[in-house]
Amino acid sequence: MGKVYYISKNVGLGLLILAACALATIIALSIAYHKEKAKNRGKPGNEETGSSVLPSPTAAAVPKDPWDRYRLPDSIVPVAYNVTLWPRLEVNADGLYIFTGHSEVVINCVKETDLILIHSNKLNLSTFDGHHARLRGLTHATAPAIKKTWFVVATEYLVVQLSRRLSVGASYVLETVFQGELADDLEGFYRSEYIEEGVKKIVATSQMQATYARKAFPCFDEPAMKAVFNVSILHDRDKTALSNSRESGKGDFIFEGRAVRATTFEPTERMSTYLLAFIVSDFDYLQSNQLNHLSVRIWARKKAIADKQGDYALSVTGKILQFYEHYYNVKYPLSKSDQIALPDFNAGAMENWGLITYRETALLYDPLLSSTGNKERVVTVISHELAHMWFGNLVTMQWWNDLWLNEGFASYVEYLGADYAEPTWDIKDQIILYDVHKVFAVDALASSHPLSRREEEVNDPAQISEMFNTISYSKGAAVLRMLSGFLSEPVFSKGLSSYLKTFAFSNTVYTDLWDHLQQAVESTPGVDIPHTVHDIMHRWTLQMGFPVVTIDTRTGRVTQKHFLLDPESVVERPSQFNYTWFVPIKWMKNGVAQQQYWLLRKSDTHSPMRVSGVSWVLANTNVSGYFRVNYDNDNWNRLLSLLNTNHQTFSVINRAQIIDDAFNLARAKIIDTTLALRTTKYLSMERDYIPWESALRNLNYYILMFDRTEVYGALQAYLRKQILPLFEYFKMITANWNTIPSGHTEQYNQVNAIGIACSMGVASCKELTKSWFRQWMENPEHSPIHPNLKSTVYCVAIAFGGVEEWEFAWGMFKNATVAAEASRLRSAMACTKVPWLLNRYLEYTLDPTKIRKQDATSTIQYIAQNVVGLPLAWNFVRARWSYIFEQYGKGSFSFANLVSGITRRFSTEFELQELKKFKEDNLQVGFGSATLALEQAIEKTTANIKWVTDNKAQVLKWFSENS
Repeated sequence: MGKVYYISKNVGLGLLILAACALATIIALSIAYHKEKAKNRGKPGNEETGSSVLPSPTAAAVPKDPWDRYRLPDSIVPVAYNVTLWPRLEVNADGLYIFTGHSEVVINCVKETDLILIHSNKLNLSTFDGHHARLRGLTHATAPAIKKTWFVVATEYLVVQLSRRLSVGASYVLETVFQGELADDLEGFYRSEYIEEGVKKIVATSQMQATYARKAFPCFDEPAMKAVFNVSILHDRDKTALSNSRESGKGDFIFEGRAVRATTFEPTERMSTYLLAFIVSDFDYLQSNQLNHLSVRIWARKKAIADKQGDYALSVTGKILQFYEHYYNVKYPLSKSDQIALPDFNAGAMENWGLITYRETALLYDPLLSSTGNKERVVTVISHELAHMWFGNLVTMQWWNDLWLNEGFASYVEYLGADYAEPTWDIKDQIILYDVHKVFAVDALASSHPLSRREEEVNDPAQISEMFNTISYSKGAAVLRMLSGFLSEPVFSKGLSSYLKTFAFSNTVYTDLWDHLQQAVESTPGVDIPHTVHDIMHRWTLQMGFPVVTIDTRTGRVTQKHFLLDPESVVERPSQFNYTWFVPIKWMKNGVAQQQYWLLRKSDTHSPMRVSGVSWVLANTNVSGYFRVNYDNDNWNRLLSLLNTNHQTFSVINRAQIIDDAFNLARAKIIDTTLALRTTKYLSMERDYIPWESALRNLNYYILMFDRTEVYGALQAYLRKQILPLFEYFKMITANWNTIPSGHTEQYNQVNAIGIACSMGVASCKELTKSWFRQWMENPEHSPIHPNLKSTVYCVAIAFGGVEEWEFAWGMFKNATVAAEASRLRSAMACTKVPWLLNRYLEYTLDPTKIRKQDATSTIQYIAQNVVGLPLAWNFVRARWSYIFEQYGKGSFSFANLVSGITRRFSTEFELQELKKFKEDNLQVGFGSATLALEQAIEKTTANIKWVTDNKAQVLKWFSENS
């Protein structure tokens, strides 16, 4: 943490005068609040002291003093804030960028108390008569005198001890004046920097989720503590200020000898602190008039806007908003939708209500330099964030233990919104690869956790950050997709609409959603489910993991069992359902869809699934359910025979599923490894992306386990044989690589064909990519490489090149003006096989003048993916763990990926012992949001060791015989 300095009285008084004009608004809001409370008394979900609004205290053993607990007490609720902020975009005399501010919050007392706990972190507060805050009563209330104030660092509180108790039903105003550092730490109110036309520019911007609003101003920083926010921002006159709501006015004046502008904003809707946003910049914008009732703008660096990098985002935003208004049957809740691309931003994007912030790669698309993949990322991330405007922002989870409801829902419907915007892409199919198969890998571990954790399991900021994981996002998406599938989309959206209308501007727990979906079921004739929505879904949300369903087609017997990647691992977390699920099984027989079947117990017999001869059964069609499927050997052989003779009998999704299920069942020792490998034999005939991608992801596990052993040569030879027909196919349809395939996923598969062919040693592929890269080096202004192929070509050329290629890429990276291009180069430079270059690159990652802080941990991961870079990255991280953790690890959502990324290849006893020693040596430093990832890395490494020991010989034999 940087040094902090006390604010001068003059600055404090100036801010007080500026803020005074908004007090009338606060008082009016307070009166409106009381009227609304009286009006809503008795309505479900509107009780101000009920479970839908206030956070409940944790049930676990708690410290004796309230300020030592991470959860706020339930004695006070905020009603409205008046916040004025002044970020300084030049360093002060002490070499620091700072901001100053003033806040008044109207609070309502709902239980007698002589304590006010309000979050405040890394803020220096001015004093009033020796206290860090000032309290006064509203209307007829008389405020008690402040007895004492102090800070609690661990729980991030300002504690205000009063001389007597506050009166129940009375309202008060708590006032603070403060200063903070506008640091480059990507948290709270922070600064972002970039160079434009040789000039360094500074942006003041914010990231409040999950617990960083308290770093911008003192506030009740929990999602259920919703309030109305009146925001004013002071800034230089050549800059623009943005916040969540529309601008309501501007005023220019001279303050402390500076020409300053004050921008004020309309009062927000009732909202959570984590959704606030404040930005000051000299960015430009594009505006759309697609939606008459709504202002839609895309903001970015002036050059990015001039180069039309915001045009695509603007073109899809209106379509997606219209889709969600229809899907939810609820009008967009705000009067504007601003989206802004930031040079420095830790997450991919953040759904601040009315002012969504993005990494540049997630919002900007250059029509000349960006790839199809970049375009898809833009539309899916926009779709994800806009989904939150209703689900998450309008209606918000009560506490972070139910984060999955926000993120899982947005991760599911992002595909629906993107599909509406780009209907020819078949984007809905990709949820199988990017979410379902992805999360299966994590949820099959004994160290997984349920979607919805108990409140007492999620308390401190590190535990909250840890919830932003694959389970919350991807498992949430998978089970909600399954739920929508067995209820039907119309029933699902009917329940959603009712839920959103009932709890608008309030907070909920996940069972509130089940209530409204159940009501939709009961009010829709012909919808038949075997149990209530609650009873079915509790088994998917309150216990971790998922089942493997085994169908014996000789008898029709169907069984389920908790699927574990390591069958010898011990599951220590108990389940009230004994790890059984209510499983909706969509299935087909001989290519004909059958009536859905529900498996409601551990074992059952379903006689229609009994077949013989050449007849076959395929279950979980289009992977509609969140489970894996195993069969008797006879049925497996029939499915593999069909793959080899007529693979298009199965949909592309089911071809991918057969491969993915087989490989993972083999890893779990449920079927033989050679059976899994046999699912790849037909690939020489496969031309579709999703099955190929599924196969390559599974074969990548074999590459990671064996690329340091003698098995790798045989594996390379086999994959080279399988990929060559695909490589030649794309060479033919692109007229010897001169055009690009027309289909969206075909373009992705062309990338696969070139990437695998080159890495598996196809000579013509290596020559092709090296030639393209050399031409670019000779004429940097005109690259012959299509944007779709750049990531692959850059990596291959740098891997087979040397210092000259690396230094050229570094030069192009430093001068890149398109974020997607910079990202490709940053990844590709990790592909070099030259150890000293990799070591130097690792050093660069911790130098923000070379690699942005937002990109540091992902760059280390890229280096670790390189078989030469792995030991270098591992040594680097161990040697600098304390620094890396302090700078990047305490709250970063992506920090867990650093641990899981570096340890992916670990498969020896020596590596396991090193991992355990690393844990032991750094217990004092801590692991923050990577704590669970470290436990899972140890579990995965243990499983890898066993798997390699058991399978190495037969895998070598199989690849040798089949190549």
